[in-house]
Parts: sequence; C-alpha cells; structure tokens
Amino acid sequence: MENDNTVLLNPPLFALDKDAPLHYAGEICGFRVHNGPSGSGSVQFEAVVLDRSTGEGLVRSKEPLDCESQREHSFTIQAYDCGEGPDGVNSKKSHKATVHVRVNDVNEFSPVFVERRYEASVPEGRLFDRIVRVEALDADCSPQYSQICFYDIITPNVPFAIDNDGNIKNTEPLDSRRQRVHTFWVTAFDCGKNRAQADAQVVVTVKPSCKPGWMGWTKRVEYTPGSGSIPLFPSLHLETCEETVWNIQATVELQTGHIGKGCDRDSYSDRSVRRLCGAVRGEVDLLPPPSPAANWTSALPTLPSSDSSLVFSFNGSNHVAVVPDSVVSALSGDHFTLQLWMRRGGANIQPSTTQTRGNRKEEETIVCSTVKNDDSFSHYSLSVHGCRLSLFYWPDVSAARPVKFLWKLEQVCDSEWHHLSLSVQFPSVTLYVDGVTFDPALIHDNGAIPNPAPRQRMFIGACWGKEMHYVGGYHGLLSGVTVRPGSVEPHSVVECLYACREGLDFGDLETLGSGMKVHVNPSQSVLVLEGDDIESFNRAVQQVTYRNSLRFATPGVRPLKLTTSLRCFNEESCLSLKQLEGYLVVLQPDAPQISLSGVGPHLARPAPEFEGPRGVPLFPELRIVCSLSHAVNTAAQGMEGGALMSDAVAHTLDGCEVQPLGEELNPEREELLVDMDVVRERGLEIINTTAYIAITGAESISVYEDVLRSVRYRLAKGSARFERRFRLSCSEMNGRYTSNELTLEVNFLHSLDSLYHPSHLLASQQQFLHPSHHAGELSGHTLPNPHRNSVVPGAATVIIMVCVGFLVVMVILGVFRIRSIHRRGEGARGGAKEGSSQWDDSALTIIVNPMEVKKKKKRQTKNSCYSISLCSQLPNSIDEDSNFSSQKKRVAGLPLPQSVR
Repeated sequence: MENDNTVLLNPPLFALDKDAPLHYAGEICGFRVHNGPSGSGSVQFEAVVLDRSTGEGLVRSKEPLDCESQREHSFTIQAYDCGEGPDGVNSKKSHKATVHVRVNDVNEFSPVFVERRYEASVPEGRLFDRIVRVEALDADCSPQYSQICFYDIITPNVPFAIDNDGNIKNTEPLDSRRQRVHTFWVTAFDCGKNRAQADAQVVVTVKPSCKPGWMGWTKRVEYTPGSGSIPLFPSLHLETCEETVWNIQATVELQTGHIGKGCDRDSYSDRSVRRLCGAVRGEVDLLPPPSPAANWTSALPTLPSSDSSLVFSFNGSNHVAVVPDSVVSALSGDHFTLQLWMRRGGANIQPSTTQTRGNRKEEETIVCSTVKNDDSFSHYSLSVHGCRLSLFYWPDVSAARPVKFLWKLEQVCDSEWHHLSLSVQFPSVTLYVDGVTFDPALIHDNGAIPNPAPRQRMFIGACWGKEMHYVGGYHGLLSGVTVRPGSVEPHSVVECLYACREGLDFGDLETLGSGMKVHVNPSQSVLVLEGDDIESFNRAVQQVTYRNSLRFATPGVRPLKLTTSLRCFNEESCLSLKQLEGYLVVLQPDAPQISLSGVGPHLARPAPEFEGPRGVPLFPELRIVCSLSHAVNTAAQGMEGGALMSDAVAHTLDGCEVQPLGEELNPEREELLVDMDVVRERGLEIINTTAYIAITGAESISVYEDVLRSVRYRLAKGSARFERRFRLSCSEMNGRYTSNELTLEVNFLHSLDSLYHPSHLLASQQQFLHPSHHAGELSGHTLPNPHRNSVVPGAATVIIMVCVGFLVVMVILGVFRIRSIHRRGEGARGGAKEGSSQWDDSALTIIVNPMEVKKKKKRQTKNSCYSISLCSQLPNSIDEDSNFSSQKKRVAGLPLPQSVR
C-alpha cells in the first residue's frame, strides 16, 4: 500500500533446505536482495527471516512507498543457510527468485481544472452538441483515483448541460436579445469521489445569427454633381463567421457602357475632345457625317450615339467606305497617326466562340490604303484576326519588303468599345489601346505577296481584291476614324483622349494595410482589392470612392457590381459569396444659364450701308454670360480656387447658330458673312447655308463672342427690303444646355427718292395686297415675334391697318377742307385760319413739306425720310399744277393725333 512499508507477497516467502534437521545446516539464516532492472531494489527493499527452521521470510520497504513517484518495483531475492555455524561458515546460497512489487494507490489528491476560466461564442437560435469542453486532472497514480468520473454545473437554472467528458452544450436555443452573455460555474469529481479543490468559470457569449457575406451593403448610392469624390461603401465589412481565410479578392465594377463608346463621350464630340486635349490640328476624318461634300459614307448604316459623332455599322460584306482620291492625296508620307473607336461584333451581336479563340479563317480589314510618296507608293492595312491586331506596312511597293506588326489583345475580341491610336513613324510603330501602350511582335513576311497596284486609294471596312471585289470585310462598329499626317501624336494627348473624368478611385493609398494590393484599369471602371487580413481588407473596401470631375455630370444610373473570392486553409469548407449588385445614381446637375445680351431688338441702318462690300455687323456688342442657379463649392469639386462662386464660372461653348426667320436667304440678293480668318485661327468649324450659319467646336465664351461679332449681313445693289429678322442661340455640352434665343429685327432706312421710284411704289402696293407677308416692311418697325416662322405678328398688322385707315380719313378731311377754303377766296382766309386753329400744330414734330416753294421742288423731293411712316403715302411724282401743290402743302402740314405719332 502507498504510504506503507509492508510488502504482501503472493505466494508467501519460504526457503527450504534439504539438510534437515541438522543444526545450522538445515536452517535458513537470511535473504539477500539484489538490484533489478530499475537498479533500486537493494536500496529500497529488504528481506528478513521470520523462522529459520521453516524458512519463512518477510519482504518490506525501508521507507514508505509513493505510488505517484514509482508505481512498480522489480528486484531479485536469494536465500542462504547457516552453514557450519552461527557465523555462516561454508553457507550455501539458493537460486535467485524475482519479486515484482506493485504499489497500491491511495486517493490522496483532488481534481484540478486545467483552466480557471473557459470562454466561448456561439450564434443564436441553434442547438449545439458541444459549445466548449472543460478539463480537470487528478495527480493520483491509479486509474481508480486519477480518473475524473463526472463533472457537474453547480450554478442553478442555466440552459446548459455537461457530460462526464466535460463537454458543455446548450439545452435550448439561445437568444442574444434576451441575454447576450451567460456565466456559470462547474466542478469535477474523481472516481474516489474527491471534488475539485477549485471550481472553474464558464462564459458563453451569444452572437446574433451569423451569415457569411458582406454586411452593410447599400444597393443605391446617390451622387450629387459637384461633390468631388464620395465613398461607395462607407460601412461595408466582410463577415466570415470565424472561418479562417488566407486570401481575399474583391472586384468592383462600375458600368459606364450606357454613355456609348468610352466615357465622357456625352459631354463633347470626338473633335471637341481632341481640341480640349491639345491635339495638333490637321486630322482628316475618314468617316465624316454624310453630306454633299462628303458622300462616301451615305450608304453606310448608322446607329444612334449619345454624343454628336456618328457610329457606323459594317456587316463584313458590302458595307465599305471608299475614300475619295482628293482626300487620300493629303495623307502621303510614312509618318502619321491613325485613331479610331472600335467595337467588334456589331451592335447586339456577341462574338462567336471560334472568333474569340482566333479560329476565323479570314482577316477583317479596318483600313486599307495605298498613298503616293514622292515618286513611289506605300501601302498599309490595319486588320483584326480573332484576338489579334495586325498592321501590314509596305514602305515602298516597288522595292522594299513588307513588314507586319502584330499584337495579341483581349480588347480586340471582347465586344466592347475601345479606343485605338496607332502612331507610325516607320520603322517605329506605337499602339495605344485605351491609353495604354502595347509593344508589337515584328514579322518580316518574305513570302510571295502580290504587289498592290501603284494607284492611290483608301477603303474603310474592307480591302480591294481582283475584279473590284472586296476582301477581308470588317464586321463591327467604327467611329471617329481619323488620320493626321506628319509627326506622331504625343503620348499625353493620347492618354487625354481616352481618360475618364468619372470612375472608381481609391481614397488614400497610405492607409492600405500590410499585404494589401489595389489595381484600377485605365478606364477606371474596374477596381481590384486583394489582401490576407480581414480587418485590413474591410478598411480598404471602405476607401473605394467614386470620382466625377465633370462640372455638369451626366445624370443617370451607373450599375455597380461587387464580386468576392475567398481562399481558405480548408478548401472544401471555404465560403462562397454571391455577387452583389447595386447602382449609382448621378442626380441632375444645376443647369447653367447661358445668357445672350448686348443686342437690341432693333437694328436700323440706311439701306446703302447694307449694300457695302462688308455689309453691316449684326451683333457688334454681343455679350455671352454663363452662370449657375446657385453657389457651387469648387473646393469639393477639386477645382482651383476653393471658394464659393455663383456666376463667373469658366464655361466652354460647343456651338452657336444664326438663323434668318421667315423665308430663307436669297443668295442672289443677300448673304451672311463671317470673318473666316478668326474661325480658322480658332480651329472652329462653320456651316454657312441660306437657312442658317452654324459654328461648332469646343471653345471659350470670349472666342465665340469674337466670331459672332464678326457676323455681317450684306444686300446686293438695288435689293429693296424694309426688314429682316434673325435669331441667335448658343449651346454647350453637346447641346445639353442652350441659351436664350436672341431675336434681332433689322430695319432698312430708305431715302425719299428711292421711295418715289415706281418699282418701290409697286413693291409698296404689293405689300398692301399681301399684308400677311409684307405688312412689317411697311412700318419699318415691328414688335418682337413670338413665332419663329411668321414675318409680322397679327397684333402689329391690326395696328398698322388701323393707323393707315385713320390716316386716309384725315387726308380726305384735309382735302375737303382745302377745297372749301379756295371757294371762300382771299376774304375768307382769316376765317379759315381761325377755323384751322382747332388743329393743334404745335405738337406735330415730324413735318415733311416738299412743296414749300415751287422752285425748290426738286431739291425738296430729294430730302431723306428715314423713320416716317407717312413718307410711303406721298405721290409718285410732283405735279406742276399749283392747286395740287397747295393741296400737298396742306396735307403735309396736317397735324396728326398723338396715337398716330
């Protein structure tokens, strides 16, 4: 037994000697203990003789044994007799016997818990087989007393149970809203019923239901134009439900395909964007809008586009544009820049699988051109084949060998809009796709290639073959195909042409945690985050922003997508998160107010001034002012200044139009002139027709003011008119915002002798015969016309007719009074004077009396009459008869009522 020194042998210890019963010889004198395998037998144990004659012995330990230090002992024992005397002379020894001693344990120790406090977290609403396991140990050596027979929860009324192995489970679903943390105590008992010396505390935290995925996702995000950059996911965080992950990758996509080709294309046309980016002028548009001057694109089908440029569709067979030789002749040289917008597969057709993998048998030619260079011809063709783009260049079709430049690009076959800029400075060729540079693979094609005919020509959408057949037809969409001969376009300009002013961005790269990576594509429509730490990743996601530096952002919806992929240590149980979809709403921006002023509603000039070689300027004091409806914080927009401003904001107009109201201009009698030097110097475009003058191009307000102030109106010699009305309007942002319509009425002031001419009288009679068309010319002044296509408003016509009728009545009354005065003679003149005093002559300020004196007749008829309606009522010629002359004097001296004046 433990803590005892008596060894209970089984069977008992006896030693027998055959020498019997001799004194000494047949007796057992003692036992000797020898070391066993443990080497401690002779030290810890001893054997004593209880009866010499019977040989009975006893084995005992020298000290009490401890089972915990050594549970078993093994040693050998040997007996010897007394020999020939009590001194043991000539004693005999027995063989050795092995003794195995097992120390029986005593339950002297109590259980002890490994931890004094156990903690666990569980989701609510579920039953678990094991939430946490507690463990206690007993220092006793035997299984009976060292094993823990059972555990017990000593805290009453808790929804938990514990089994004999220490596993704790909940007996009912837990509710975090009712109790978030449960705390209780447990104890342990060994098989000897000893209780643990100290109990253990268990803390269970109840978590709300855990669903792996993104938390805090907002499906709708609103953006107010002028806000600069805003975070898209300010409260977004990833919940993995304690799943251990070692790599996280999230892709944020902002879809801007609704804008058309590329981004910001709804703000300005391709040509305007080139001007704003500082591109060198001189590019030639190979796919211009159909017009009488550019009719080679009239047969191509077009698609609607949000910007002012046209999108042409090619079907791969008969849709081909043949550029005229007059245009091709300006494109000679081996230095040029070719730019275009391209989308494979058409408007609503996705590329086939074989096309995507590059298995099409035939190349699709975008541009095929042979141009004359000095005394030789050079040839090049730009083609696509599957996902490859190639430039076949032949610097001299009669001498040098051709070279092919090849690029393998996913952008060629993804059925999306892409901007290509090919700068050729042979033998150097640089390709920019969406503003990113790509290096070519150079192939010297030494095979048998038929020489192109030494003839100058250029095709868009295919290349020429034998017998006027097209080969290599292109299937897809093209827009903005331009070539600029000469030096290549700078890289900064190419980047600007494609750069987006709205897109995804990252707030502060310095806040990125260790192991985090961020990548944004050139169009700023895709942002990728990658990391290995959940906390750092959540902070990075909250730094993803939407940036829009457009002053007048295009309103509408931008779809958003968030795709997440996780990699876990245990790939089988790794979480799989579904794609999140939302949308960004750009609100309607504050509309700018474009105000045209500084031009009066009337412009009256003598008719001869309009017949001069330069005509008369229509808008000499024009002022254009653009303002916003309320204050804008420019600091938030990231612009220069940083102060509140409401009116004096910098604007860029994109077009103005001057239109004659009523009938169109008669090219034989009248025309509108524009200072073409100013227009060319500013790089603007102008369309001058009989129906309107349109000036287009992105330029500042001051430039448009200078150009419009140079607009002049000229009449041919002898073109008699009395009025002409014009309307002026301007716009910006591709016509999205328009100005007020400024209406100008031009009055032509004629002299008396021109009015007396029979042709003018006939014209005046015709005006009376057709008052609906010419009544305005009679008066010389008209009211502003609210209807664009009417020459004289109805109210003005009524007023004129009433005035003319009243004037006729006054003339009849005057003639009647003159006749009565002549009948009375000289004696009655005083009465006539007296009677005439009823007419108030003092108020008459406009008097024309060409018959004051007979001999001054001719001189007076030449007097000018510029603004008097009465002049049109004078007779055609001056009668020599004195009676009629005197009548004219009285008529000319008739006072008129205030209303007529």
